[in-house]
Amino acid sequence: MKTIENLTLEAISLLRELIETPSFSSEEDKTALLIENWFEKNNIPFQRENNNIWAYNLHFDDAKPTFLLNSHHDTVKPNLGYTLDPFTAIEEGGKLFGLGSNDAGGCLVSLLATFAHFYAMENLSHNIVIVASAEEESSGPNGLNSVLKNLPELDCAIVGEPTEMQLAIAEKGLLVLDVIVKGTASHAAHQNFDNPIYKATHLINWFNTYSFEKVSETLGPVKMTVTQINAGKQHNVVPSECHLVVDIRVNDCYSNEEILKIVTENIDAEIKPRSLHLRSSSIDKNHKLVQSGINLGRTTYGSPTLSDQSVLSCQSLKLGPGNSLRSHSADEFIFINEIEEGISLYTKILSGFLLKN
Repeated sequence: MKTIENLTLEAISLLRELIETPSFSSEEDKTALLIENWFEKNNIPFQRENNNIWAYNLHFDDAKPTFLLNSHHDTVKPNLGYTLDPFTAIEEGGKLFGLGSNDAGGCLVSLLATFAHFYAMENLSHNIVIVASAEEESSGPNGLNSVLKNLPELDCAIVGEPTEMQLAIAEKGLLVLDVIVKGTASHAAHQNFDNPIYKATHLINWFNTYSFEKVSETLGPVKMTVTQINAGKQHNVVPSECHLVVDIRVNDCYSNEEILKIVTENIDAEIKPRSLHLRSSSIDKNHKLVQSGINLGRTTYGSPTLSDQSVLSCQSLKLGPGNSLRSHSADEFIFINEIEEGISLYTKILSGFLLKN
């Protein structure tokens, strides 16, 4: 079995390769090949569907529960603020720069190294399956959600996203609504008491001021934000419709369906949810996996950002090296020592969870 030191060096080398291989959502075929090559070099059998790659520990036992390790290898497109080549892995001042280095390349390679460390161990409390998934950034149809049908029932999971190796024990879900406010079209010179734009201002105020009754201990309140508004084509014509887009971050006290019902009961407009499957996620603070991290000095918190946790039905923990504030930023980077620490902490936390005392 390779040492943690060797696995860490291989992980950093793989991250450099991933950075230098473009992998926008649904275009991850070349990084999928890099991950396949990593499994082959480590003599680990794997499976692939579209651009998702997964593998099981050597001593898989149908009688045991299955534990998932997951992170993604797709990226967003680089923004216009980049001063460095986003596809060149530049190491400077202890930082490794490049698109996807922080979100979520550092997490992925750290989890791969951790999986390799446990791969051949016997007498684990759980089976382990690792999935390097695609289309996370776009919540696409061919991401982790499409692979779950091929996996055994999952008992719990770690989803690798940058959390500074602190324990995100809950994550807000996402509900996006298209709201169509209808009115009466007319010439702007005439009186019109059914102007949909004026009507929309009342709805915008409702979204801005409404407070949901249930507040989560870890995630706080549900947050609704009107993020887009569109109406009219000519200065002298009152349009017949005004369109709003509302971004709703759902805490773990509500289902997306419950939120939609409350909005529908309060809003006089046509409401179309874009999807209902991006749900909030959580794991019991007393879960052995969480307690293993707490025993190593890790703190717990609730995460406002969305990840592949949203498609899992099992308890899940978001955990990984890097800082969420760097995600999608210009000149994205991760510290080399964050990867080293990440692999060390992943292995220690999983040892406390998977190894029988």
